Amino acid sequence: MKKIILLTAILIAAFSKTYAQEISFKAPDYELIKKNIQDKNSNYYYPKLMERMIANDTLLTNEDYRHLYFGYVFNPKYDAYFRSPDEEKLGKYLSSDTIMEKDYDEIIKLSEHSISLFPFDLRQMNYLGYIYHLKGDDVSAKKMSNRFQSILGAILSSGNGEKCETGLHVISVSHEYVFLNMFRLESTSQSLVGNCDYLAFEKGKYKIDGVYFNIEKMLENESGHFK
Repeated sequence: MKKIILLTAILIAAFSKTYAQEISFKAPDYELIKKNIQDKNSNYYYPKLMERMIANDTLLTNEDYRHLYFGYVFNPKYDAYFRSPDEEKLGKYLSSDTIMEKDYDEIIKLSEHSISLFPFDLRQMNYLGYIYHLKGDDVSAKKMSNRFQSILGAILSSGNGEKCETGLHVISVSHEYVFLNMFRLESTSQSLVGNCDYLAFEKGKYKIDGVYFNIEKMLENESGHFK
């Protein structure tokens, strides 16, 4: 297929069904999250939560995923501009007109490696779920789909994107575009407004003119690299 859209039909259908109704939101309290994930007696102790996510524990709640996703910014390995070392190799498959069955296992290996380096690599997570589906392993595809949707659910629960004060909190620029692809939106420009990325849309094309993403933790991470 030509340049596979990041969000496959099965993921779009599942996610749309889950979030068909308006959901409430609240900005993450980063200091409280940091306190909780470092407390070994807390239900949100990070190593245990991460183990459960990797094991595809379906009992993890939205609040669990909020601690996982937003809590990752306190991980020493956090890199706001992470790029998969396998990006070039995976790119040749993504841009191919067709995906050969003989390549499934190699793609799975590369995608899993990328996710092991950055547990919130949504692009590779989505691609991995799609390849599992093509391979006929719908059990693994569903597990990856659930993880993917749950992480996006955490992002969606952080704001409504209508203004910077209620921007959707993201820890990676790539997640902004995953979000747009999810709702089949196309931006025409990007600008920095305070601590937010503002992605503008073509006037009149959608019900909204653009969406704000809060990137305060990304900016902090970036400035930390220069210290």
